Amino acid sequence: MSGKYLVTGGAGYVGSVVARHLLEAGHEVVVLDNLSTGFREGAPAGASFVEGDIRDAGKWLDASFDAVLHFAASSQVGESVVKPEKYWDNNVGGSMALLGAMREAGVKKLVFSSTAATYGEPAGSPITETDPTAPTSPYGASKLAVDHMITGEATAHGLGAVSLRYFNVAGAYGEFGERHDPESHLIPLVLQVAQGRREAISVFGDDYPTPDGTCVRDYIHVADLAEAHLLALEAATSGEHLICNLGNGNGFSVREVIETVREVTGHPIPEVVAPRRGGDPAVLVASAARAREKLGWNPSRADLAGIVADAWEFAQRRGK
Repeated sequence: MSGKYLVTGGAGYVGSVVARHLLEAGHEVVVLDNLSTGFREGAPAGASFVEGDIRDAGKWLDASFDAVLHFAASSQVGESVVKPEKYWDNNVGGSMALLGAMREAGVKKLVFSSTAATYGEPAGSPITETDPTAPTSPYGASKLAVDHMITGEATAHGLGAVSLRYFNVAGAYGEFGERHDPESHLIPLVLQVAQGRREAISVFGDDYPTPDGTCVRDYIHVADLAEAHLLALEAATSGEHLICNLGNGNGFSVREVIETVREVTGHPIPEVVAPRRGGDPAVLVASAARAREKLGWNPSRADLAGIVADAWEFAQRRGK
């Protein structure tokens, strides 16, 4: 059965891939994006596009919408440390305005793009949804605050909501891939070295208590991530707020990622060891058991070489 969905931040990396999946499933999609970090061409063909801020979502939301999928947020951890006010204002204030607009319009379903940054530096691995939340950045804290707001909205006003806490999203889906400015994610940064746009990749710390001394992270293909959002729409239940981790449950070290890029691209990737960055846990790997149980989600693109190959194809197509 087809539905009508508002996708906030739908011209960005993850939002655009989710919007494309919704269209392919036969749904009507309206993308709302202020293009502060997204790109106009990121909104997929077939979606209606509105350039605007989530604080003004009430201008477009009405009872004809079945749900909102909310991706509009500032998401640079480092920037959030030096500009925390931006993150409280945009991520928390904007989300509060969006929830109010949904309440006024009678839209009763929400899927929220949350993050593993809500956990901070966990003591163990894999991370489950019942582990303590102790964010170490204003970015993570702002996302956790929104999760708390959503819980209150579900309890008080009958919202049916699912928060999806992403681990490291990577790869590309057709013409949709990573193009952050500035780029901060490991795989596209290493691919920039392969393209000759960067001389070497910095390895921040090689003395962690891991097999090769570098940080270990859980990488999830963006298309698997998108499929989880469609399943979350089906699972959202009035008065309940479900929180699920999204990851593969497998960890790859920084050096394993670099070596995989060498193999996929055929390019030598010079690396430079740099000091550890503050707040970088040695290992961040998700338990996605709840997502499998509650959403019926089974990621099928867990192969790191496949994730890198999709990202490399996208990077070559862009050419810069």
